[in-house]
Amino acid sequence: MSTEKSPKVFGFLPNDTPPIGAMLSLGFQQVLTMFPATVLVAILTKFDVGVTLLASGLGTIIALLVAKRKIPMYYGSSFSYIAVVQTAMTLYAKDCFTDPTTFYCPDGVRIVQVGIIGTAVLEILIGLLIMRVGKAKLDRVLPPIVTGSMAMVIGIALSGAALNMAGANWTVALITLFATVLFSVYLRGRGLLGMLPILFGALVGYLASAVFGVLDTSMIASAEWFRVPAITFPAFNDPHAWELVVSISLIAIATVPESTAHLYQMSLYIDELATQLKREPFNIKELIGLNLVADGADDIVVGFLGGAAGTNYGENNSLMAITRNYSIPVLMTAGVIAILAGFIGKLAAIVNSIPVAVTGGLAIYLFGVIGMQGAALIQSEKVDLFSPKNLAVGATILVCGIGGNLGLPNGLFPFVIPVVFPAGIPAIVFAAIAGILMNLVFVIFKTDD
Repeated sequence: MSTEKSPKVFGFLPNDTPPIGAMLSLGFQQVLTMFPATVLVAILTKFDVGVTLLASGLGTIIALLVAKRKIPMYYGSSFSYIAVVQTAMTLYAKDCFTDPTTFYCPDGVRIVQVGIIGTAVLEILIGLLIMRVGKAKLDRVLPPIVTGSMAMVIGIALSGAALNMAGANWTVALITLFATVLFSVYLRGRGLLGMLPILFGALVGYLASAVFGVLDTSMIASAEWFRVPAITFPAFNDPHAWELVVSISLIAIATVPESTAHLYQMSLYIDELATQLKREPFNIKELIGLNLVADGADDIVVGFLGGAAGTNYGENNSLMAITRNYSIPVLMTAGVIAILAGFIGKLAAIVNSIPVAVTGGLAIYLFGVIGMQGAALIQSEKVDLFSPKNLAVGATILVCGIGGNLGLPNGLFPFVIPVVFPAGIPAIVFAAIAGILMNLVFVIFKTDD
């Protein structure tokens, strides 16, 4: 008879409140996870980094409250908006990208803010519609083969960015990656320690960076203790801003399936943990409409303050799946820390001093987990992958999304739509459109399987 003991189940469900020490460390880990990508989007789109951090934290808190503290999501800057925002600023605020020394372009930000608010309104309307007609109707338009495949695209399509960051110093990146993986595997089930693999991995990478001479801490010494973020207000009186409502709002074609996929993934992992802890399942996958309303609430905050357009973060969802921590109070704490990071220059500088290679090592793991969670969603929903229609929809989404993002110039399909997509359609958006339309064909014209 075996006397081997099964590992103790440890984790926090959405309504759990950890001890203060755990809450602070877990909250900081959430901020650490969202920080590099959120700041990178702000830099690429010429938004103020401090405002983006402030909006990320405040938007997360507001979204959690709007979702009635039922849906554990953290909100950061979305990569989906980069191409259309850069195009809009180039068209209507020409000085934004002509001078390489320009790191913040308030005129362009004000115009784009109107479009971000337009996205928020669209997300809220879609959410309210779903709350009225029910989840089953949405499942016909966005079945698991679409949402799961989109999650895979979103994770794997970002692999190029992860590898580019890791390429800053492969030795440091691989040390970070393997340390993080080892921590996540061998510390699992060991209480709080098992919930901090990303933080520990980042610390190992930070130390490795110092050893290999790629760590620069000068920014910490020169940073101010207190700085006021450069908040701007939307340029509602600019006629060009209203043109952008259409083009920027259409990015919701990518973010709505993305958000839905995130919700399905989170529901799967939360209910599995609840079962292991012998507690009632939460079934947050039934709250799709409320989740989209919460997404819109975040974008309203972002749009009015002048932060980069947001989304609930797959990286943070991956972190929660890895650490088995889904506590809403922890996410609230992370929101407060992000707000402080927007005002406290030293705090932002410490996190910002993390070398790119360390971020790349973490990103390889986190982006990969996003993709694997998409596969887990398809598996858990028992999607028939012998069905020709499911194979067609999934294959089209994967190739257009991943292949388009990595293989096409600037990740754009060469289909120009004036005003809306004047430079071409972003691969992730094109993949979502193609997958949704193809699935609708099968919904309208019934098949035998």
